[in-house]
Amino acid sequence: MKIGYRPEIDGLRGIAVIAVIFYHAQITIFGQNLFKGGFIGVDIFFVISGYLIASLILKELKSTGKFSFAYFYERRARRLLPALFVVILASLPFAWVYLLPIPFKDFANSILSSIAFGSNFYFYYSGTLYGAESGLLKPFLHTWSLSVEEQFYLFFPIFLIICFRFFKKYLTHIIVVGFFISLGIAEWGSHNYSSLNFYVLPTRGWELLAGIMLAKLESNNVRPSNRILNEIFIFIGLILIGYSIVFFHDEMLLPSLYTLCPIIGVMLIIWFSNKEEFITKILSSKFFVGVGLISYSLYLWHFPLFSFARIKHPSISDYDKLEIFFLTVVLSILSFFLIEKPFRNKSIISRKVLISAIILVIIFFISSYVLTIKTGGFENRVHVFLKKELKKNPWEI
Repeated sequence: MKIGYRPEIDGLRGIAVIAVIFYHAQITIFGQNLFKGGFIGVDIFFVISGYLIASLILKELKSTGKFSFAYFYERRARRLLPALFVVILASLPFAWVYLLPIPFKDFANSILSSIAFGSNFYFYYSGTLYGAESGLLKPFLHTWSLSVEEQFYLFFPIFLIICFRFFKKYLTHIIVVGFFISLGIAEWGSHNYSSLNFYVLPTRGWELLAGIMLAKLESNNVRPSNRILNEIFIFIGLILIGYSIVFFHDEMLLPSLYTLCPIIGVMLIIWFSNKEEFITKILSSKFFVGVGLISYSLYLWHFPLFSFARIKHPSISDYDKLEIFFLTVVLSILSFFLIEKPFRNKSIISRKVLISAIILVIIFFISSYVLTIKTGGFENRVHVFLKKELKKNPWEI
């Protein structure tokens, strides 16, 4: 069951992924870091995901009265897994060359946790702080957000179908109450368990529920058509997002009430956008839509590329960053056309081929993981003298 295509949402994706990449790259313009809050691009993705997934499910339930779990999860697998697997496979030779045994084992753990939809928990329990310099050296730290989304995909359809069938009259109330409960937990968690608060679905759920609320409203009502009001609210939404990207920073305790700023901004744009509005036309332009279409590949490729570059040379110049950025774009375009699009097309890649390929790749990853742990991160890769030094305690001479 398809929903009407809205190009401005792809445009929003484009803004979100650019903000995230520039934040991780730590790119400065005229000596100023204008993307200190670029990490809120992930929050934008969460709202969009909530809106699109809920719209899809609600439309199918209302039109047919039933929901195909097999079709839904197959679509998610086609969308997420092939490109992720390719980026992981492409990263293995660089990890082999540049990572010492202990970081190599950590790398293997992060890969296994990412394909098991649990890298957010892995990075939390391993003590990795998002935004810290040490986190920039972990090539798959960015998969924490994919794990949050994947956990959402696993549980939300079941929750929504139960509510739709048994509590349909109160569905909107349930979503709104869930939104405020999750937001309350996030605000409390930001002050008491800031690291856990950052990584887990219960404190990120309200961002997804923000999009779900819009989908539920849209299923019952037509979006506003007053052009002047639409223009005003869309502009306010864009200002809220822009303010968050420029003025938010790593020291802020997020997600929390502060995060309402970009979330409300995204909600305003999604709800009030109409193809006749000026800002909507900009977001629907070929550039922003094009970036949005390859946003998933951009998100996957950029972090390991910058991470391995920093591992090789701790201080990378702005020129190096631009080179890596353009390499990210090239790889993402190739990935989109050669991996993402073919795997989404059932006539090219059948369900049987898809499942077989996923199983084979997962077996390979698990086998590689077991071998990595057994060999202590493949210690034999390391020069004999260096291997001897690595076995010493740090305080030994």
